[in-house]
Amino acid sequence: MREWETELLSPAGSFESFEAALEAGADAVYVGGNAFGARAYAKNFSREELLEAIRRSHLCGRKLYLTVNTLVKNAELQSRLYDYLAPYYEAGLDAVIVQDFGVLSFIRKYFPDMEIHASTQMTVTGPAGMKYLESLGVSRIVPARELSLEEIREMHRSSPIQIETFIHGALCYCYSGQCLMSSMYGGRSGNRGKCAQPCRLPYQISVNGRLFGKKEEHTPLNLKDMNTIDILPQILEAGVMSLKIEGRMKQPSYTAGVTRIYRKYLDKLKRDGVQNYHVEDSDREALRMLFSRGGSCTGYYEMHNGPEMVSFRNEKKTGDIPVQTFSVPRVPVQGTLMLYPGAPAMLEMTDGTRSVTACGQEVQYARSQPMEEERIRTQMNKLGDTVFCWEKLDIRMDHDIFIPVKQLNELRRDACRLLEKAMDDSCHRTLSKKPEPQKEPDRLPMQYSSFSVSCENPGTARLMVREPSVSRIYLPFHIMEECLEEGVKNHKEMYLSMPHIIRGKAPGGYFGQIGQWIARGMKGFLVRNLESYALLKEAGYGELCILDHSMYTWNQEAISFWNQEGVRGNTIPLELNEKELRHRDNRKSEMIIYGYTPLMISAQCLVKSTAGCDRKENTPVLIDRYQKELPAVCCCDPWKAGNTEKNGFCYNIIYNSIATGLLEDRERVEALGAASVRLSFTIEKAPEAKKILDMFRNAYLLSGQAEKGTFTRGHFKRGAE
Repeated sequence: MREWETELLSPAGSFESFEAALEAGADAVYVGGNAFGARAYAKNFSREELLEAIRRSHLCGRKLYLTVNTLVKNAELQSRLYDYLAPYYEAGLDAVIVQDFGVLSFIRKYFPDMEIHASTQMTVTGPAGMKYLESLGVSRIVPARELSLEEIREMHRSSPIQIETFIHGALCYCYSGQCLMSSMYGGRSGNRGKCAQPCRLPYQISVNGRLFGKKEEHTPLNLKDMNTIDILPQILEAGVMSLKIEGRMKQPSYTAGVTRIYRKYLDKLKRDGVQNYHVEDSDREALRMLFSRGGSCTGYYEMHNGPEMVSFRNEKKTGDIPVQTFSVPRVPVQGTLMLYPGAPAMLEMTDGTRSVTACGQEVQYARSQPMEEERIRTQMNKLGDTVFCWEKLDIRMDHDIFIPVKQLNELRRDACRLLEKAMDDSCHRTLSKKPEPQKEPDRLPMQYSSFSVSCENPGTARLMVREPSVSRIYLPFHIMEECLEEGVKNHKEMYLSMPHIIRGKAPGGYFGQIGQWIARGMKGFLVRNLESYALLKEAGYGELCILDHSMYTWNQEAISFWNQEGVRGNTIPLELNEKELRHRDNRKSEMIIYGYTPLMISAQCLVKSTAGCDRKENTPVLIDRYQKELPAVCCCDPWKAGNTEKNGFCYNIIYNSIATGLLEDRERVEALGAASVRLSFTIEKAPEAKKILDMFRNAYLLSGQAEKGTFTRGHFKRGAE
């Protein structure tokens, strides 16, 4: 067992839950304010409540973290973020939890002494991404929940920054930060804290024409809740420092109950050691009664995916939890009270770190009945309206003294106020410069003479390298070798599409092959996740990267951050609408004007949880309750390097039922000033891709009359909350 520095981190969606977490033994609490948090529908904290929570946490020797873990629109970052964070920063907020690289950059610049924790919404999946965040000054990461104990152990070996992982509560079907399903279904973005949880709804699954599940009952995306009480020693041994309980949407009784049980076993583990670790059945049952979603599992720590993790019926249950009143734990203090005639009454008080002295009026000689020590101690013990409790109080006094009870009470209150202030002041910070208003970015309307295309199908790729209207092509590894020479010969810019999710080491020879392709004319890489970028940067290819839409650049601060990194370009986010994109600098951006939107990237597998895994990269179909068919792809070989039998880190991509196509919006798209436009071909075969290319060429390059296509405009008009 490693050095014991474990933190039990509890959720609080309300001030009552915050008090419950402290009372139950949390070392730290994470909360959301009235903006920028990934649980927008929790009760959350007002400004006054959050300031009081910071104060109380510090008085009790605990920590408070604030969630700022949503993607932030440009207007919000410029007009609201600084004023929102400023009072909490001054009050000594311990850390912020961040998803958006623009927010990360902004906080480093204007709140330099604030610790930054990388949210699980960043989808950190490996050592390279972790080390990259360390280089940016991030002090802690919350990696993707899909990682195994061995992967976490490897990350812990690679970097000294802290690791925080979820140990209890709900699991998302999708990699956090990579889900657009709620957004596309109803305009409520999970990246904005407003997920409508469509993964909990019923779906049928079609695999090779065989249908699984009853229409109204089958919930194949509904994962069981996580419960790791039995494997806490293994999680700690892997290098996890902060043990995080999920549940800011749940009641105070849930927070208290779960926290209290995990506190009990962490203390037992520390006291008795790993060899004597044993969980009582009554505590397992208590955790089940607090909340259950069709059973529980240990999450991804010990398995990659499978039906054992899925609750195929949505049977969410909460036990009969009695209403409780919670009290904040007391801070033990020591004191010395000095009462001598002819001298002022004095009370020294210390919490072991800070000491204060309160002085009262002069102590008198007793004229008749002297004050007894017992009576004086009774008055000094009345700390009920403070956060303190006496660990030790030494009373030094003469026998023949008199001091009014009122003066004793004032002396006690003054000492408590002074100590509270000293403890509070020690956490306060001073604000630095305030950001200047940013100018609107320059924007020149564009007229496009060619397209970029991305292809996942070999036949489509072979077609596109011969198309005169295509100037740039993004291809996965297994197609690049076949098409590179002809593409370069035909003056195409050839880019390697990196996997949507990278876990584990690249197949042998992968980066050697990349070097050869670069020497033969390959231009660079389309990067879809942080681990890909970090690996390429380590290899010296950072400036050859173009960020895909999943590397979010919602605001100018994020765009500036990546420009300073030296990347070649970015892709316009899919959830911003036309109006919002007008306030974004699109000069180094590519805009996707056609493609099936990936709604979910999941470590789970629709085929494995129904028909059973055969590692044949199937294309199942998810059918919703309205009979819409959502095509999916099983990526058994994420690196696309022919290693399906060896690589266990497969994933599924679930696409929207209808492609997004801005076929009739050429003038509006051109007005946004993006550097280029892209057609994203995923599940289309070559003949269909050719037809779509011709339609968009006529509308965009030849300024012809747009044909009517069966497309959605996605968020181009409506945007996302």
